[in-house]
Amino acid sequence: MKKSSISGFERRNTKNFYAFISPWLIGFLVLTVYPMFESFRLSLTDTGFTGTGGYIGFANFLTAFTADTRYWISFRNTLVYVLMFVPLNLILSFFLGWLLSRKVRCLGFFRSVFYIPYLTAGVAVTIMWGWLFNGSYGLINYVLSMFGISGPNWLGDKNTALMCIVLMNLWSIGNNILIMLSGIQDIPQSYYESAEIDGASTFRQIFTITIPLSTPTIFFNLVIGIINAFQLFNQPYILTDGGPVDSTRTMSMLVFQNAFEYGKMGYASAVAWTLFVAIMAITLIVQSTSRKWVFYGD
Repeated sequence: MKKSSISGFERRNTKNFYAFISPWLIGFLVLTVYPMFESFRLSLTDTGFTGTGGYIGFANFLTAFTADTRYWISFRNTLVYVLMFVPLNLILSFFLGWLLSRKVRCLGFFRSVFYIPYLTAGVAVTIMWGWLFNGSYGLINYVLSMFGISGPNWLGDKNTALMCIVLMNLWSIGNNILIMLSGIQDIPQSYYESAEIDGASTFRQIFTITIPLSTPTIFFNLVIGIINAFQLFNQPYILTDGGPVDSTRTMSMLVFQNAFEYGKMGYASAVAWTLFVAIMAITLIVQSTSRKWVFYGD
């Protein structure tokens, strides 16, 4: 009798569990799994705007790898952006998070100031930075002219355009700063007190206590930063449209333009899948190295 009542209780719990997760599960299957399978199916066809097209196998992938020069230009630009943005993002987030973890006045105010850019609409922020970097009437060149310096056409020069986009996105890392701050504040204060008794300087405490015990947070920001950086789209699309001379054209832009400007839905899906595989591969590589440098303190 007791065994029967327990099994009945477990059955009710199981039914309740599936009832509660069913909205998420249905959304995941309909909005994530199905679009992924449909995208892969499209990548094997020459489907256009009209939705008609025949099976062509892996021809779209071969075209991307061997015939489309813009594919490799876009991949290179995206990779260069990732290599510039992600390390700077981690360093700046850690440094500002560490500063905010110190006992400073108006801490809540500074947290809000750093977080506001992250909450601001991306298009509005991009337009603002476009005005700042404008070669003719931008604020940056105006300030330089006050010192007799003739500033370049920041977004019109292939040597500086991508760097400007990196700086734009570094302005909106408030979320990463707060995540880093939370990780630093979780470190027991007793560790620092013991280090001070032993005569350790602030610099030494950072490298022997703060950084090692913050590596789980650093790892999280690293993975999320890589994934987001590979999907860069708004800033180059709005400000430069991939120029000058394709110097800011990214993989996400290539997907969008082939799909919605050129009507090559099949080819765009193939490019999107190569981007997905690249992100997954790099993420798995980072994940595999984490056991050597991430310390969870257990």
